[in-house]
Amino acid sequence: MAKTDMENFVEAEGREAKVKAVRQKIDALGIEYLYLQFVSITGRICGKGIPADHWETMAQRGFQLVYGATVNLFMNRHQEYLGYGPEAAELVGIPEPETFCQLPWDKRVARVFCTLFRNREERENPGAFLTSDCRGNLRRLHESFQGRHGLQLRSGTEPEMMWLKRDENGNPDGGYSKPYCYHIDQFESLRPVYMRVIEYSRAMGLDMIQGDHEDAPGQLELNTNFDDCLKNADRLTTYRQICAQVAREFDLIACFMTKPFMGVSANGCHHNISLWRGGEQVLRTLGQTTRGAMDEVFTYTTGGENTFLPEGEDPQMPGKVGQQTIGGIVAHLDALTAIGCSTVNSYRRLWDTGFWAPIFADWGYQNRTTGLRVSAPGRFEFRSVDSMVNPYLMAAAILASADDGITNDIPCGKPEERNIYDAMEAGKLVKKLPMTLGASLEALAKDEIIQSAMPGEMYRLFNEYKTDEWERFNHNVSDWDRETYLDYLP
Repeated sequence: MAKTDMENFVEAEGREAKVKAVRQKIDALGIEYLYLQFVSITGRICGKGIPADHWETMAQRGFQLVYGATVNLFMNRHQEYLGYGPEAAELVGIPEPETFCQLPWDKRVARVFCTLFRNREERENPGAFLTSDCRGNLRRLHESFQGRHGLQLRSGTEPEMMWLKRDENGNPDGGYSKPYCYHIDQFESLRPVYMRVIEYSRAMGLDMIQGDHEDAPGQLELNTNFDDCLKNADRLTTYRQICAQVAREFDLIACFMTKPFMGVSANGCHHNISLWRGGEQVLRTLGQTTRGAMDEVFTYTTGGENTFLPEGEDPQMPGKVGQQTIGGIVAHLDALTAIGCSTVNSYRRLWDTGFWAPIFADWGYQNRTTGLRVSAPGRFEFRSVDSMVNPYLMAAAILASADDGITNDIPCGKPEERNIYDAMEAGKLVKKLPMTLGASLEALAKDEIIQSAMPGEMYRLFNEYKTDEWERFNHNVSDWDRETYLDYLP
């Protein structure tokens, strides 16, 4: 009988040595407890905690948890469990020893990411990869893409978020700083907060490269160096965990909600992408004399050939692979919006005009009014994405778009150099992106290429979860309704 995916994963060459290396780390660092974690369909961090004494058993056998945990174990508006019923089996989460990392705020605890599998006793596909595991899907989709094209997707994200004060009841009470963009004094006002974030981030393998105060209350953007798309998604997930912890320490709210305030900029999360041939793994110490993690946590891919770099005389026109990738992304922007702008609140960002929100399906060089811009030679900035994004789904969808563009040689057309609004006034026909979650879900339902980035059960679960979210919104009577219509007549 052929071995299952789970058996092959556990018995992979070199894994046993890594499991032993984690035990050595546990003993040397005094680790008492482990978070075995995975990422749900909405980007939530889920999993179980175990005493470190049981590391070897968990590394071999894993833990069990209901399938519905991958959709947050939430109910829909009809009080039915989303995705999976209570009769469904339990998934198996197997730790990845190379992701072991000590938590710098409590050095007795470490985290380990896990790959998810179907239950061993399932009648169909026992022990197979669980397709509602967005993180596992991205790894497999990227490996398949690399096998077909010999190209690695590297990405870096720009996670904007707001540090909000609390009132006496613990509720949001405005931003900690004033909405002055790039203002050093406002940046300085949050120095104790962001320095703690940077301290923890560097201790967990995040190579912090730059930061600034953005133009919303309490809004900061702290960026990490780009890397392989899976590692980048892991680091964005880790960054969110770090911000949540720092917020507890300073009695603040770390707000990743896309648009908590109208009239000021939203929390975007631009994805800077490039496709590379070759390269090597380089270990970065990040100031750590003793690393509380496996080396892979501090390892970055560098070097190789950046296929997005210009090949001709025009310094603003990417090479052929870059042009094909742009063609693929622009062709699928409507469906990509459902993933990059995945909540009802996301579309407040698109409707609040005047804040550089990317609402048109076009591209340009250094043009912030388009959905995709060439932000620098060799790097594209995908702009139709906000800080509530699931980075694993987003990277997978970008891969699907690039694959379509490269495989079918989709033309990208000429870059738009004008402000897109001026270009439209001059007669250019430009398609607007979907402007509600419902409209973007309809676009995704028609796009088999982007659906392929959600293999197996993933698309069904995403569509069910997000359709329920859209229906809940439409089913709700808000303060706006009452303020507008309470005395509408006579």
